[in-house]
Amino acid sequence: MSIHDDKPTSTPTDGWGLEPLMDVAELAAYLGIPISTVYDWRVHGKGPTAYRFGKHLKFAISDVREWIAQQREPSPSEPRRTDRR
Repeated sequence: MSIHDDKPTSTPTDGWGLEPLMDVAELAAYLGIPISTVYDWRVHGKGPTAYRFGKHLKFAISDVREWIAQQREPSPSEPRRTDRR
């Protein structure tokens, strides 16, 4: 699953009008990190917001995009943010 599309400001929906969700393994693969890192972020209140369905965690593509944008390092001319998760 890819979080990229032709219109980065909109999120595609499925046949029911719902936004696609990715699981922990898909998120870890996309970010190129171990699955354990995603779980560590959850324990420490970091990482993108997730939905819990029983024992399964799912991440909305729009939440992942928003979280990724928040992780961008400021340019040298921008003040450093201190409210990161």
